Amino acid sequence: MGMTSFERVMTVLAGGIPDRVPTDLHNFLPAAKAAGMRLSECFRSGELMAESQVLAWRRFGHDMLLIENGTAALAQAMGCGVIYPDDTAPLAVEPALRDLRDIDKLRPPDPERDFPLNEVLRAVTILRREFGDRVFVMGRADQGPMSLAAMLRGHSRFFLDIADETNAPLVEGLMDVCAAAGLRYAMALKAAGAHGTSLGELGSDTISPAMYRRFTLPRLKRFYAALNGVRFPASLHQCGNTAAVLGDMAASGAAILELDPSTSLRAAKDATRGRAAVLGMVDPANVLDRGTPEKVTAKCREAIEVLAPGGGFILGPGCALTPETPEENVMALVEAAERFGRYKPDGSPVPG
Repeated sequence: MGMTSFERVMTVLAGGIPDRVPTDLHNFLPAAKAAGMRLSECFRSGELMAESQVLAWRRFGHDMLLIENGTAALAQAMGCGVIYPDDTAPLAVEPALRDLRDIDKLRPPDPERDFPLNEVLRAVTILRREFGDRVFVMGRADQGPMSLAAMLRGHSRFFLDIADETNAPLVEGLMDVCAAAGLRYAMALKAAGAHGTSLGELGSDTISPAMYRRFTLPRLKRFYAALNGVRFPASLHQCGNTAAVLGDMAASGAAILELDPSTSLRAAKDATRGRAAVLGMVDPANVLDRGTPEKVTAKCREAIEVLAPGGGFILGPGCALTPETPEENVMALVEAAERFGRYKPDGSPVPG
């Protein structure tokens, strides 16, 4: 008898060999659209977010559910102005911190009370009640300390801040506030029933590796150490080509690295072997959105061939799927795991 989805994911996270490669969809946008919901309404409601995920799971049967309402949840809870379009995820449009010296005026978020964090928690609770321990429920803790700091200040201002060495103590203080907010949210997601969590962070396509190692990496290490201490597996997502900091990401303590295809598959496997699992790395735009099912299958097979041997791999898109992603392409990804992702006892994939 095969593993359940939850068992499959947990086996990968424990460094074991599952019966087949697990699947993740990162599909909060197309799930809402396919359910016939207005995105602007769905991402304000825990009930609607949960309903859209249940409907998507019934359609595709994937192993991991990623629960979020976009990238601006913590920013909104901490005072940023956020808009809710009907055709995409919520967008932070107004910074909360106009003067870097006003860090003490930032309001620490209370995830159980502050919108929209409380709605994401509600979605996680509903989904855990629905699926129990059959499917892995990942409630995303939103943004890492530098990504969140950039939203709170406005990206242009923040990059000017960080380029001026005299601002370093204030930048450090702001990022400490952001790191604490992310950890509090992660713990609330655990209490709500999530099996794991995730952060999205700015990568080396945006900031220099030196800045990443100075400002970001120490806070990521503390975040993942705290969650590892309570046995709450957590993922790190960074868009773009992460080659320059891939070793640093693997050293952060994250259980999973969520990577997109700008990073070399083989480099990702080499950097994470025995240290973390890889989640990805199928292109959500050029393959899953604009490609054909045949192209999706080919790219999934390539990812499985490189990343699956010895375990440590979860097949999925490298980043969030677009609302317009064709269902037949999503189904091709799930079917590719069934077709090419079965394991032999020695940990090598069975040839499809």
